[in-house]
Amino acid sequence: MLKKSAQVLLFSLALFGASHGPAQETETAIFAGGCFWCVESDFDTVKGVISTTSGYTGGNTESPTYKNHHQGRHREAVEIVFDPSVVSYEQLVETFWRSVNPTDDGGQFCDRGHSYTTAIYATSDEQTEIAQASKSAIVESGTLKEPVVTPIEPAVEFWPAESYHQDYYQKNPLRYKFYRNSCGRDKQVKKVWGDQAHAGLGKH
Repeated sequence: MLKKSAQVLLFSLALFGASHGPAQETETAIFAGGCFWCVESDFDTVKGVISTTSGYTGGNTESPTYKNHHQGRHREAVEIVFDPSVVSYEQLVETFWRSVNPTDDGGQFCDRGHSYTTAIYATSDEQTEIAQASKSAIVESGTLKEPVVTPIEPAVEFWPAESYHQDYYQKNPLRYKFYRNSCGRDKQVKKVWGDQAHAGLGKH
């Protein structure tokens, strides 16, 4: 008969070891697409996305906040952790393009200024190549009537936004829907992209 300590060990292995396989391999994408509430809300609907975090990046100051991030030339952005065995970075980039207006260099929709402009922040050389190829394909396709102005830049430090900004669309659903509708985000994306608008996104 097994000693009590051995029984406990076997029970623990059965409970935790057998049910938990190798650690899940993840990758990170960082997109700036105007209001980070909306980008977060969009990408939370994509199968394979594990988590989304609203924040600030691309600027020249330390520890930016919502009140001062625009002064340091930071953009509102979203850090996306995803499972590459379910959704590829290329797919996420294609979805990103079609969820924003990449021809607007003054902001996005009703939100104006540099902090609301679009950008792709690549976390590796491979991501840079994928994003550049995707951008070139869109330009060559002639789908968009205006030039694509979204820059593709190396990722720099990402600063998570204040807690009340995280999952804002879930915490304040009525305010979020009113903001998104009144800002005209979805209507303008459809105007820019036509039938390709919001491709890759699930339902909210």
